[in-house]
This record gives sequence, structure tokens and C-alpha cells, in this order.
Amino acid sequence: MNDANPLLTESGLPCGAPDFVKIKPGDYMPAFEKAIEEAKKEIDSIASDNRDPDFCNTVEAMEKSGALLDKVSNLFFNIKEADTSPEMERTAEAVTPMLTEFSLHVSMNEKLFGRVKAVYDNRKALSLDKEGEMLLEKTYKSFARNGAELKGEARKKYGEIEEKLSLAVLKYGQNALSGQNAYSMNITDESELDGLPEYVKEAAAEEACSKGKSGWLFTLHAPSYGPFMKYAANRDLRKRMWMAYNTISVSGDYDNREIVRNIVNLRLEKARLLSYGTHADYVLEENMAKDKETVNGFLSGLVERTMPFANEEFGLIEDFAHGKGLEGELMPWDFPYYSEMYRHEKFDLNDELLKPYFSLESVQDAVFGLAGRLYGISIRPAAGIPAYHNDVRVFEMTDNDGSFLALLYMDYFPRESKRSGAWMTEFRGTSVDGGKEKRPFISLVFNFTKPSSKKPSLLSFSEVTTFLHEFGHALHGAFAKGRYASLTGTNVARDFVELPSQLMENWAYVPEYLNSFARHYRTGEKIPSEYVDRIIGSRNFLSGYYQARQLSFGLQDMAWHCISEPFEGNVLEFERKAVEPARVLPSVDCTSVATNFNHIFAGGYSAGYYSYKWAETLEADAFSLFLENGVFDRATAASFRENILSKGGIEDAGVLYRRFRGRDPQPDALMEKLGLVR
Repeated sequence: MNDANPLLTESGLPCGAPDFVKIKPGDYMPAFEKAIEEAKKEIDSIASDNRDPDFCNTVEAMEKSGALLDKVSNLFFNIKEADTSPEMERTAEAVTPMLTEFSLHVSMNEKLFGRVKAVYDNRKALSLDKEGEMLLEKTYKSFARNGAELKGEARKKYGEIEEKLSLAVLKYGQNALSGQNAYSMNITDESELDGLPEYVKEAAAEEACSKGKSGWLFTLHAPSYGPFMKYAANRDLRKRMWMAYNTISVSGDYDNREIVRNIVNLRLEKARLLSYGTHADYVLEENMAKDKETVNGFLSGLVERTMPFANEEFGLIEDFAHGKGLEGELMPWDFPYYSEMYRHEKFDLNDELLKPYFSLESVQDAVFGLAGRLYGISIRPAAGIPAYHNDVRVFEMTDNDGSFLALLYMDYFPRESKRSGAWMTEFRGTSVDGGKEKRPFISLVFNFTKPSSKKPSLLSFSEVTTFLHEFGHALHGAFAKGRYASLTGTNVARDFVELPSQLMENWAYVPEYLNSFARHYRTGEKIPSEYVDRIIGSRNFLSGYYQARQLSFGLQDMAWHCISEPFEGNVLEFERKAVEPARVLPSVDCTSVATNFNHIFAGGYSAGYYSYKWAETLEADAFSLFLENGVFDRATAASFRENILSKGGIEDAGVLYRRFRGRDPQPDALMEKLGLVR
């Protein structure tokens, strides 16, 4: 049976790409069972080795162990996020305790830790290069940070916490996705669609048709929810949609409130067991910021500088809304509508005006072309490589010398089996095994508007920047160099990983770049220069508000993960208090971000959401070098590739940044870029 399982054999495809045509949901469970069994044997062999422990037979051997388990896990969990099914979810629930048990089998293995510690204690006598030194450091710390030094009851307790935590995080994500999918609004009276652009109505009509309904169907997925909130003139319907989105998993069958309490308390308990005061202390030790005092100071400093601008912007939109007939207070379901109306009047700019110039095909070609212009690489369709869904396209990335860099899977459109948002991930990272280099398989996942029977997929300008953002992550993965997968690509400090992605967004505001590809999908007409001027002129529109919004997420994240005593209170009240310093819009009872905040409760950004603003500070400073030397300067791009993109986590992030920029980042660069200066 195992021989027939495509997850347990070589695919025979170019580069060893996964054969998604053959892989079925039912293949994963037996593959996990086999892979975990193999990985345990490999770990036990290292731990019981009779030879004196050294870097090769212990540390490097550990890095290379579990290759089959890594393969199966990377495929399963990434597909689960992008194209899940009831069978996949059942498998996730069954396999999560198994993976936790295996993790503990490694981290709690006293003989194995003893060998690693012996090598680590002798590290000064070893002639390791920087990559070897970092692998040894990370390996030793991973044991220390995962309970290897615990004894007796504490060791047992740690294992129980890890198992409970893994299941709680899994359940949280399942609830958030189910809660989002559970709501839709079916409109059959066309008069209730006032204000909505044709492209929004067309998409909603096709969504209704696909579900066997008449009229127009709106959902909480981004391509439906976002435009509805910006353009629907019917205030009651806007409120209904906003309340539905902001009460995802607040109550009912998919209630996440108790799970939030459970997760933060388990994280605190784990941190204290490991002699950290809080979960934030535990996490930040490994980041550029190093400690919670630095992060809280960073956030509070930005809040203090940002709120005067954010409040002014709110007042501006509220006054504008009252001038348009709004009675009473400007509410959260009003703000997107009136701010979009204001933007249209002030800058004569809106999505309906711009979207025809940003067909998905032209944006894709332009993003790929930008990578070629900066770095000399080529990206072409990959022949004979199947994808995991009919909507997914596969490309081959090659370097300027023609050598293979990576496979790139592009997953563009929303579906009920996919979680919301946009992200980059890898089915396989970069490594060297037996002298043979393995290049990465990278996946970019989006939720763009699907093409309709009348139009191709047309992107809003914010979706163009999202495309560039995620592609920056892809370059970080594709340019990776190194022997060890755990140190290559995006395996860097959490508050450094967003630098390459956020840097790429800047080119969306370069006129020469926009003019090179923005063409009307029907006429082929070049985007008018006045539109480009308006895009650039409106770049910092509501920048104070949007920064305050991001800071509120960071404040909430840190509040949850800086608790030093178990939390038994009201989740919604705790959240409301945490975000108050950065609140711009009025608070609405019974709503919550925390119950649908996948980034921090199910997505690896716990005590790390601040990193978006931290990295944005880095990228604002980094892009200033491109501005000095020319935004398409190949030498500057080559330096960024050599010093940042190719290095992964081989060296300290601060060292890498200084090597590229020649100095530490200038903290005022972000405020200046956003125009938040007097």
C-alpha cells in the first residue's frame, strides 16, 4: 500500500515537484504515519550513536532527519489552508496530536539533548563557518526553548500543554473559516444595489447563480465584502455586512471566545514553565526587537505620533459625510463608504475607474517583469507540472545565467475551501543534501475577484500592491542560498521577514513602472497620465488612520501576550481596552477582532504583529537607497539580493541590514514616507 502512496515515493516530475494529480486527501494519514515512524527511527539513531558527538553526526544529522515528514507536513498544511475539505480537516484533527507527540519525542529526548549540548559547549574549538555556527546555535536554543531541561512533573506538564495548545490553535482556525463561510447576504431587489459598480454586481450575480439563488449574493470574502462596504449606498445593508464580519466566531456554533482564553493561558503557562515571565518574553528573545519593552515602546511611540493625524482624518471624513446628508455619528460601517466618496471627489479616483487598467494577466506579467528588470531573472509557465487546484498556475523561475531557481504556484481566486487573506508559503525550501542542491517550491495565495463571463479578473490598486507584497516574499524564497532548509529563505526573525515584501510595494507608485503595463483591458489604451498622478497624489490619503488601525492590531496582540496571570475575563472587554489608545472609529458592542485574528491565534504572529510596522520602518529606509541610486538600479538590487534576500537566517538580521544600507535604519523614514510630519 505504501508503494502506491504518491506522498511516499518520488513523483518522477521535473525538479521532484509534487504530483498533485495523484495525491488524494486519503493519502495523507497513512503518509503521516509512515513519515513519523521513519523520523522517530532517525532521531533515535542519532541519540543512541556510540560515537562521540560532533557537529556532523549530531547537529547536521538532526537537520537532515525527518525529510519525509517535512515533505508530507508542508504539502498537507499548506493545501489545508488553500483548499481544505471535511476529510482534510478530520485528518488535521487526528494528526495534530501525533505531530505534537513526535515534537516532544525530539525536544524531550535527554540523550539527544546531551549530545547537542556537548557539541554546543565545545563550539569555540570547532572551525565552523557562519552557517554552521548559526545552525548549532539555533539547534541548541530550540531544545532549551522547548523544555529539554525540564524534569519530572514539569516535563510532563510541558507535553500536556503542547498537545492542548496545538489542538486549540487548530480549532480556532477551523472556527474562523467556518464562521466566515456561514454568512451570506442574498439581495433580490435591485434598488438595494445603489452605488455598487457594475463589476461588483456582476460578481455577486455570478456568486448567486453558482449557489442556485436568484439576484445577487454577497459574502464575507474580501473581493465581495470590501467593495460592498466602500460602495453600497444602503446604510442598513452596510451595517448588516459590517456586523456580520466583525462578529465572526463571537458566538454561536463557531464561537472562539473560550478558545482565545485557552490559547493565551496555555501560552502563558508554557512560558512560565520555561522561566519566562510572559509569552511575549519567550517569543521576542528570537526577534530583532529582543524584548517586550522595546516593542511596547516602539508601538506607543508610533501611536503618540500618529493619533493626531488619524483623528484629524476621521474628523475630515465625518464632516464630509454630514455634508452629504449623514445624520448622527459616523460609524465604522460608514467610514469606508464616505472615505471612498471623499477620495473620489478629491482625487477623482476610485476602483471602478482604475480596475480596467489592471487586468490580472497584465499585472502578473508586470510583476514578473519587474523581477527581471531588477534581478535579471525569468519566469515562464512550467510545462508538465500539475497544480493542486484548477485555478492554480505553475511557473518556473530561472536565474540570469539560465539556472533553475524555483517553482512558483500562483493561486489567485477565493473559494469556500480557502481561508481569507493573501500569503506566501513553501512546499519545499532550499537545502543541499549529499552535494545536491534542492531548490524551493513556492506558493503565493490570494483572494482576487474571479473573471466573469463578461470580464477578465480585474484588480483594484490595493490588490496590485498586495500582489507585489507577496511576490517580495517569493523572491526571498527563490533567491535563498544555503545548506540547511531551516536557515534559508523566509526562515528569519519574524520582525525582519516583512522587509522584502513591503519593499516591493513601493514600485506600485513609480510612474515609469505603472506606465509600462497599465493598459485598458478592452481598448489597450495606456493608463492616462493624470490617473497615475492621482494614484501617487492619493498615496498617503488616510495614512494616519490606516497606521492607527495597524497599530491597534499590534497593541491587542501585545496585550494578549504580555499577560502575566491567567486570563479569565471578558474577551471583548479586554480587546476594547487594549486597542483604546489607537482607536479612531467608534466602538461597537458585541464585536471583536480577536475571535477572527488568525495571524496571532493561528498563524504564527503571536507577540509578532508589530513586525509589520517594524519592517515597514526598515523598508522605508531601505527604499530610500533605491531612490538615491535609481529605482531600477541593478547594482542596488544586486546588493539587496546578496545581503538580504539570499542570506535567509544565516546571520543576525541587524548585521544583514547594516551590510546592505551601510548603517542602522533611520526611524523617521516611515513617518516621512507616510507624510505624517508637520
